[in-house]
Amino acid sequence: MWVRTMGGGGVLRGRALMRGCPGGRCGRHRRLSAVPPPAARGRVGGGMAAAAARGRVLCLFDVDGTLTPARQKIDPEVDAFLRELRQRVHIGVVGGSDYAKIAEQLGDGDEVIDKFDYVFAENGTVQYKNGQLVSKQAIQDHLGEELLQDLINFCLNYMALLKLPKKRGTFIEFRNGMLNISPIGRSCTPEERIEFSELDKKERIREKFVAALQREFAGKGLRFSRGGMISFDVFPEGWDKRYCLNVLDDERFDTIHFFGNETTPGGNDYEIYDDPRTVGHSVQNPQDTVQRCREIFFPERANEC
Repeated sequence: MWVRTMGGGGVLRGRALMRGCPGGRCGRHRRLSAVPPPAARGRVGGGMAAAAARGRVLCLFDVDGTLTPARQKIDPEVDAFLRELRQRVHIGVVGGSDYAKIAEQLGDGDEVIDKFDYVFAENGTVQYKNGQLVSKQAIQDHLGEELLQDLINFCLNYMALLKLPKKRGTFIEFRNGMLNISPIGRSCTPEERIEFSELDKKERIREKFVAALQREFAGKGLRFSRGGMISFDVFPEGWDKRYCLNVLDDERFDTIHFFGNETTPGGNDYEIYDDPRTVGHSVQNPQDTVQRCREIFFPERANEC
């Protein structure tokens, strides 16, 4: 059931299916964000109400570009805010990277699984809940060795003919739930990463690569999506970030808020952002993520910098 009140900013209960401008900032196109009822919004007072609210609401975050700069450590202020947010709602992360990379960016060692109620690595094909490994999928078991080798060989041949200002190492990273393909190589420096990203915007290197793969492997049950600044992901149909929602369906949350920065078609946040089971929020960077969360869950502090 939908309940909408227009005074004082309005409250929308239920799943928000409307998508607005990418940033969600403009007044004309500002997307109805399915703000939970007052108790779920974490207003001060009432320990039992706060506990009940935490049981009904989940904030699910992308990692690169949403909680951290690409492949960098989380800012201590963002980290502190997440600890505070966790007092009001459940929190989780879903990233395309493997668990080791997510753990490196969001904490030291394995503390990430203690900081978040849910950790979904590799689009959710590797799943942790309350600090425990729940399940893990393997792309080779799903695709089979023949298709997997055809895919790898095609990518290697394509990149061998690709002339770039710089090439480094780790062009194909084999993960449990996907292949990550990087034309420049994942071992490039942060400066080289930025240089490639700017070149890619002009020459559409990754876009052309994906188009070639789509032609070659049409009908093979593969999907492709942008992954950060220098790479793209290849995975079986249905193994995008929505995969984690299959687990969360059983948790019976009233509202799942998803925050991501690659929310346009072709981005690796698009499918879960657009899924009717989530309330999608498109953000620009970690500071924007914090501000959006303040507006929703800490309305009394929304104007803090």
